[in-house]
Amino acid sequence: MSSASSAPPPRSRLRLPHALRALRHRNYRLLFFGQLIAHIGFWMQATAQGWLVLRLTDAPFWLGAIAAAQSLPVLILSAPAGALADRVPKRTLLLTTQGTAMAMALILALLIFSDTVQVWHVLIAALMVGIASAFENPARQAFTIELVGRDDLMNAIALDSTVMNGARIIGPAVAGALVAATGEGPAFLFNGLSVLAVIGGLLMMRLRPFVAPPRRSNWQQMREGFAYIRGDVRVRLLLLQITAHCVFGLAYFPLMPYFARNVLGADAQGFGVLAATNAAGALVAALMITLAGDRLPRTGIRSVALLSYMLLLGAFTLTRSFVLAMALLAAIGWTGIIVLTLTNTLLQMAVPDDMRGRVMGVYMLVVMGVSQISGLILSSVADVIGDVPLVVGCWTMIGWCVQIYLFGQWRRLSSAAAQVAPLPRS
Repeated sequence: MSSASSAPPPRSRLRLPHALRALRHRNYRLLFFGQLIAHIGFWMQATAQGWLVLRLTDAPFWLGAIAAAQSLPVLILSAPAGALADRVPKRTLLLTTQGTAMAMALILALLIFSDTVQVWHVLIAALMVGIASAFENPARQAFTIELVGRDDLMNAIALDSTVMNGARIIGPAVAGALVAATGEGPAFLFNGLSVLAVIGGLLMMRLRPFVAPPRRSNWQQMREGFAYIRGDVRVRLLLLQITAHCVFGLAYFPLMPYFARNVLGADAQGFGVLAATNAAGALVAALMITLAGDRLPRTGIRSVALLSYMLLLGAFTLTRSFVLAMALLAAIGWTGIIVLTLTNTLLQMAVPDDMRGRVMGVYMLVVMGVSQISGLILSSVADVIGDVPLVVGCWTMIGWCVQIYLFGQWRRLSSAAAQVAPLPRS
């Protein structure tokens, strides 16, 4: 384990407001501003990709299949990738994965501009990006605490969420207008070039020398990680709750282009507006945590968000009004980011340094892998039945019942087991 995992590199003398305190760390600033650019490119491509697949196939199944291809490697590889992140330099892993993502985006851009793109091209590229993501996500999550330390961890996670969701507003809105005017190619090209901002930031970081942990097999490290999760009731229940949230609550996302066009009667630009509205709600939640996270009743607000999310999504499947759909998607975005950000923070604060990569590998397996496999199953069932809103609505209500059960389990924990370590304060 790197010595940097227990204490971050010294902060620069930059004076910033308390809500931006994680940016006082130079290395984190480099990552933050690189991601600010790259996330916009990512969401531009994600929006354009959904519309491209729908244009090429006109089938809900392929929307789910492409999402599953990108997430299947995450599902299979996240656990060993988390173990790898605990024993190799995380910057090296991130440089490799970012380079892979950039190459795939540029290749697809070339195929689109040459009018030779086919759906299997998108499928293969999604698979390659999924492999890169499987190794990137646990490394990036565990890297954050090395850059800022425990005291500023929650603020850094909230700032990351703010960047991601700000990009989810800008990226889909720009991509929707761009696709409507010029086609999907420019969105893929911008995404490929935007990755250079992250690569540049990583190369400019000044990190302490990496100290490798004692040599053990990857399998042995994975077994230790799973044994730790099994033995810690708080960590286990947090992971079960986020699993239910992702399986039942995020499976609808690959079907959003279908909802936009076939249910709400929108074009590519309207789809971009819907995606941006969802992101706007998420951004408000991220800003709220950034500004007032230390004072929030974190377990209470997270529980409310977990339970209300499914009800809001169920209501979205019933509406045929574009304006009402926008309002519901904004509320869904708000509750969703509360769940993800607070669960991420509580998990990272609960686990010891030498287990963080492995636990976050399981967390990212759920968030980035399981949800997309669920999306493939949901897309396939919807394709057979033919009524997408009905299938998504029923799936969501099953998820709500599961969360009610898990909430009861949380409530029945003894006060000692349920009390999570206090969030960091300045």
